[in-house]
Amino acid sequence: MDIGLHFMNFSVAGGEAAIPDAFAEAAIAADDHGFDRLTVMDHWFQMERFAPATEPMLEAYTALGVAAGLTKRLRLGTLVTGVTYRWPAVLVKTATTLDVLSRGRAFFGIGAAWYEREHLGLGVPYPPIAERFARLEELIAIAQQMWSPDEGAFEGPFTTLAETICQPAPPRGRIPILIGGGGERKTLRLVAQHADEANLLADDPELLAHKLQVLRAHCADVGRDPAEIRITVLVGGDPAADPAAFVERMRPIAELGATQVQVRNPTADLAGWAAKVGEEVVPRLAAL
Repeated sequence: MDIGLHFMNFSVAGGEAAIPDAFAEAAIAADDHGFDRLTVMDHWFQMERFAPATEPMLEAYTALGVAAGLTKRLRLGTLVTGVTYRWPAVLVKTATTLDVLSRGRAFFGIGAAWYEREHLGLGVPYPPIAERFARLEELIAIAQQMWSPDEGAFEGPFTTLAETICQPAPPRGRIPILIGGGGERKTLRLVAQHADEANLLADDPELLAHKLQVLRAHCADVGRDPAEIRITVLVGGDPAADPAAFVERMRPIAELGATQVQVRNPTADLAGWAAKVGEEVVPRLAAL
């Protein structure tokens, strides 16, 4: 098992003026101390379930572009980009640019979107949930065509593209697709059909076991080997506070088949925190 840093709290020590240095410090420290990836939320307002909407929030792909220029190793992506946030082909082009400039270190984290307040606040359409899922499936089809040799037209239920040129292409030919969320009827079926990775909000082993059982059933329905899908989990808690206890809490999650945990950033001493996690947590997780 490895670990990723999910930078979601931009209310850092030192206030808003300190955000550029704090984010850069976090990216560099994670790269230096054995973290596998750096992720950010793709939101415009801070999530109300976490902090007031008026707390600081950065635009995701601009932030990831900065991180790409500061790092050598980290994989980079969003947890996750809602399908409503950008025109679908423009989103694919944006993610491809990140992959090209990071020399093949990006993944394509996507989901059905959910935060109505920020849509209404910034004037972005917020269709019903059934349409958002249909748009998500269409986005995947657009990405697959744009990363293929086919540069011709695309006609979907919501999007018409006269051409699907995407040059330069991803260095690996395509970008791994990560679908986030745990919806059992729609989301996990889309994971079974299309995803290289799933990100689940299920750090309770019993809940994770249930979600994986549902995913395996969808894989059987569509003829997919579930072993082809990497399972990642966003967990709570600070791994640096008690490294041994954190690793033991991750043990049953690893035994269920999750191969990565993502943890949230602290708001102070990012370099010291990352160094401690790298020294005391990364090797122990790798042994699970």
